[in-house]
Amino acid sequence: MRTLSSLTTKHLSGKSCLLRSSLNIANLREDFRLAEALASIRFLSKKGAITLVVGHRGRPKSVVQKDSLRLVLPYLRKHLKQRVHFFDRLDIPTITKKLRKAKPGSIFLLENLRFHKGEYTNSDVFAKHLASLAHLYINDAFPVSHREQSSVVAITRHLPSFAGLQLTDEVSHLSRVTHHPKKPLVVILGGAKISDKLGVIHNFERSASSFLIGGATANVFLKARGLDIGNSLYEKDMLPTAKKLIQSKKVFIPQDVITERQMFLDIGPFTIQDYLDKIAHAKTIIWSGPLGCFERQYFRAGSTAIAKAIARSKAFSIAGGGETTEFIFELGLQKRFGFLSTGGGAMLAFLAGKKLPGLVALERSKLKL
Repeated sequence: MRTLSSLTTKHLSGKSCLLRSSLNIANLREDFRLAEALASIRFLSKKGAITLVVGHRGRPKSVVQKDSLRLVLPYLRKHLKQRVHFFDRLDIPTITKKLRKAKPGSIFLLENLRFHKGEYTNSDVFAKHLASLAHLYINDAFPVSHREQSSVVAITRHLPSFAGLQLTDEVSHLSRVTHHPKKPLVVILGGAKISDKLGVIHNFERSASSFLIGGATANVFLKARGLDIGNSLYEKDMLPTAKKLIQSKKVFIPQDVITERQMFLDIGPFTIQDYLDKIAHAKTIIWSGPLGCFERQYFRAGSTAIAKAIARSKAFSIAGGGETTEFIFELGLQKRFGFLSTGGGAMLAFLAGKKLPGLVALERSKLKL
């Protein structure tokens, strides 16, 4: 896989670069992904490239103004400290003309790619339209690299393609814990669904010393053990799988829980202490998903204790998923984790050992500059 960091001013100066960035945020308070996107943009601008940043927000099926990328424009201008021109539609002739007249180092932002059906369908025709705007393509959007979409996969068939700085960093850190983790390795899985994390459990079954389960993910395990979980949410179709997994001596589920209206909403104090003991001995930690309903103050004790324990630990730690990283930032602990992934589903897919379409496309790309 060729990387952006390998390119020099000689390669980039005066060249139009299509940069697929991760811009999918609900509001500007959630600026983690935007902050991580800046490095590749700055790199290209410094090398004299003419950068056309593309990305998406939300899952619109047509033009929906609430999902416009115009929202991120002030943030980019402020933190890049230069003008960023906005194209509010994919008008190929107009954009081509503007890019050709642009000075080296110029930066442009294109409106939400998901306003076009061709983006969702991995359309080769749509990819050709995008490719006509640039000399090369950079994928810096790890969070969508598990999806077969036009600006992630099809585009690589039409332009010399490279991995951006953030995407390269993601692959490096996730590969480290996947292929060469220091042991003991502790995997903490929370959030809503066990089905999303099942691949991670299977892939780390041999290398992990323990899987610490919490959140709504734990409910199906508790149900499988024969406990009355009241009105708690759980995936009924995952019961047979959970019954098999709880036979493993490596899978740990809550001993006690905090409840409200017959719903399990957080792990209890005995479980917290048990999990903290295991974290204290870990040399590598992976965390995906809150261990309780952290949005409510009374049900965030488990997630808070786990986050602080990881922050205190000398182990190399990785955390990912929108809610998990949001919570870590809220606690002000982001600098005390080894690495925070911008990916949710993409991180889980990578950790499950799956081939991500966006990464495969970059590896197969052989077109020369």
